[in-house]
Amino acid sequence: MMDDALFDPGQFQAELALKSSPIAAFKKAIRQADTLIAQRFQEGRDIHQLIHERAWFTDQILQQAWARLPCAGDPGIALLAVGGYGRGELHPHSDIDLLILLRGDAEPFRESIEAFLMLLWDVGLEVGQSVRSIEECQHEARADLTVITNLMESRTLAGDEALRQDMMQAIDTSHMWTDAEFFRAKRAEQHARHAKFNDTEYNLEPNVKSSPGGLRDIQTIAWVALRHFGTNDLSELVQQGFLNEPEYRILDSGRAFLWKVRFALHTLAGRAEDRLLFDHQRALAKVLGYEGTDSKLAVERFMQKYYRVVMSLSELNDLLMQHFEEILLRNAEAADIRPLNSRFQVRNHYIEVTNPNVFKRTPFAILEIFLLMAQHPEIRGVRADTIRLLRDHRHLIDDDFRSDIRNTSLFIELFRCKEGIHRNLRRMNRYGILGRYLPEFGKIVGQMQHDLFHIYTVDAHTLNLIKHLRKLNRPEYQDKYPLAWRIFCRLPKPDLLYMAGLYHDIAKGRGGDHSELGAVDAELFCTRHHLPAWDTHLVSWLVENHLLMSTTAQRKDISDPLEIHDFATRVGNQVRLDYLYVLTIADINATNPTLWNSWRASLLRQLYTETKRALRRGLDNPPDREEHIHQTQQAALDILVRNGIEEEDAEDLWSELGEDYFLRHTASDVAWHTEAIVQHNDRHGPLVLIKETAQREFEGATQIFIYTPEQNDLFAATVSAMDQLNLSIQDARIITSTSQFSLDTYIVLDSDGGSIGENPERIRQIKQGLVDALSDPDAYPSIIQRRVPRQLKHFAFAPEVTIFNDPSGLHTILELSAPDRPGLLARMGRILLDFDISVQNAKIVTLGERVDDVFVITDANNQALSDPQLCERLQQTIIDTLSSTQPTGQEYSSPIAIGP
Repeated sequence: MMDDALFDPGQFQAELALKSSPIAAFKKAIRQADTLIAQRFQEGRDIHQLIHERAWFTDQILQQAWARLPCAGDPGIALLAVGGYGRGELHPHSDIDLLILLRGDAEPFRESIEAFLMLLWDVGLEVGQSVRSIEECQHEARADLTVITNLMESRTLAGDEALRQDMMQAIDTSHMWTDAEFFRAKRAEQHARHAKFNDTEYNLEPNVKSSPGGLRDIQTIAWVALRHFGTNDLSELVQQGFLNEPEYRILDSGRAFLWKVRFALHTLAGRAEDRLLFDHQRALAKVLGYEGTDSKLAVERFMQKYYRVVMSLSELNDLLMQHFEEILLRNAEAADIRPLNSRFQVRNHYIEVTNPNVFKRTPFAILEIFLLMAQHPEIRGVRADTIRLLRDHRHLIDDDFRSDIRNTSLFIELFRCKEGIHRNLRRMNRYGILGRYLPEFGKIVGQMQHDLFHIYTVDAHTLNLIKHLRKLNRPEYQDKYPLAWRIFCRLPKPDLLYMAGLYHDIAKGRGGDHSELGAVDAELFCTRHHLPAWDTHLVSWLVENHLLMSTTAQRKDISDPLEIHDFATRVGNQVRLDYLYVLTIADINATNPTLWNSWRASLLRQLYTETKRALRRGLDNPPDREEHIHQTQQAALDILVRNGIEEEDAEDLWSELGEDYFLRHTASDVAWHTEAIVQHNDRHGPLVLIKETAQREFEGATQIFIYTPEQNDLFAATVSAMDQLNLSIQDARIITSTSQFSLDTYIVLDSDGGSIGENPERIRQIKQGLVDALSDPDAYPSIIQRRVPRQLKHFAFAPEVTIFNDPSGLHTILELSAPDRPGLLARMGRILLDFDISVQNAKIVTLGERVDDVFVITDANNQALSDPQLCERLQQTIIDTLSSTQPTGQEYSSPIAIGP
């Protein structure tokens, strides 16, 4: 190609002649080319043309630099482009990989080579270079897969082409890396690369080049084809029968999309950046022309397109790599064929159709093949030719197909298999079958939510949830999930749980309550698949209430018997409770692995156990608060008397405490607190007790109990001190005695969400830090200014504050939803102190980039807030203060409701 606008040799020579140093002319040419190519990209020029234009321009610059060398015409040296540049592909900041190839010793050319490379560096070209003789190339290529791969794609930029041809002959398959050996190595390399990304295309910040379904997968196909056929032109795979025309178009268009994303990414980042970081996703969506809708952000639409493209490319990669395996590795093997039925057989562990017309003649076989694989777990997968036939016939899945009793029966039977449910649903999704059979599922394929809480797309999360449900049935997971394992093993119909899991997030992205909309879809699914009424109602109920248990455990005071009774009333019976508990465990683990910790496990287990007790007692028999308090006190007294504490001393202390204290603490904790308080000398300052509790209620978290004179700045001082001590507060229970002493219990984890453990030095540090801070609360520690983590910076949104009085009228509830930032809780403590507000209770929930905290507060007289203007000022102050810690702030109005 010739493009004088991009590079004019005559003009360039004229520029060179004007100055003694060539550097200015080279830099000017590079700058002008960069500007023109960027302009062409903005104008929408075809991406194939752009990356080849950049490579062509680089060719011209390198050839001009090489021509200045004394050795330029020597037949013993040549300049070669290798790697991606050797393919004639260059993105804005891609490496320019060069090989200076020698026929003999490098010494005669040393000065020329050094001058050449120095010039390239001086003009700002980022080159990766090697200097080798033909013999050295042969030696390195034999030992290193990367070297042989780079050399295979070489082309001559300057010098004698015969030199490169001699090198290519020295590294051909007759000397090293037969096509079978090369394929095995490339397959292993791909498996290792995919493992770094957890073998999924669906990462929050995927790598356009290296993630599954990325550009490297396409290049792997091309490399294997080049080694076997002698060409890396993917269109020739059609002529060789490895691809058909529609598949080639998918491959070519997918590559073009990823090229366009990578080109824009390099331009935005100003460097060779292949990671789709949050830093760039929104800007990329804008550059590439995506616009938001009422239900989806522009960035979510862009990322859904990305995920769908890479999933299609992964499917083609599977097909082609299996094709290569059959041709290169198994062609000479004797076929081991085992019939399954008249439609399918197993050839060398892979299932295939008995003839190419199976799906056309019997469309139900499109679903049957996945059921057969689940029923025969020894089958490793689908043969490449049959994958292609599935793709070619999936258009047969229409409304008539979906309502055919044969097909509905086959699909339901898959959920009742002992093994392979998740694996084959995932295959159905990858081959485009699941989204066609369930159009509602097709809408969530590749759909992501732009946050840090949901780290998978909706379809990947859904299938991951089913995978976690399957784990709960395996003996090896009994220790990790003991209660869920026992419950799962006694579920009457586990298949209903998988169906509920499949539909629990099916309505994401439609607008409205996805739980309610999903329940409607789930009911229609069950009806179409002829499930009994009881099964249908259970599946639909689970979908509608799949968030109920996690939100109750994390946002409600589940030590309160009335809260437990309310939850039990909503659940209704033990069967629903069992199904919901197991579904909740799997949902949390499948959403984000970092969410699951021992503290959440203990909350859910406590909620399950207390609800089970309430259901046994009967929903018509609400808990008797006085009886519960009496039982707690009596059990605590038994412990105290055994430990030598006088009953009278305990009862004197308890007379100063309200009912809430005994409702919100276990008997063992009441005894623990009471013994320490009775023995504590107030002159020694605040009493701080710390224990890594083995109690089931707080398993895995550390309980910190504080007993000290009450004053309004106590909460602010405490949370600020804990912030400085790198503690993450999970729960706060704050009680004030009639003698104006505060008895506060905090449940904490380390800042990374892990357990503090039993490290004596760490516990001593925490205890001393709190004693020092609380000995003089008026001078409590200042809020630490910490750097906001990179990912959190990209999720700034206005804090939402809701203030209302609880039904009893005794307390005010303040609900806060805000971006998570270092020191947020300490800032909240300072704001409440400034407003002379006391904190009676707090539930702290962090989900990804968002915190959802609930504070139970009162005014200085321990009364609910009754002044609407005070509430408005409090609300606005919280919004203003927390917004000022964000990269961007914005106006926001939150609801306030004074009264029940």
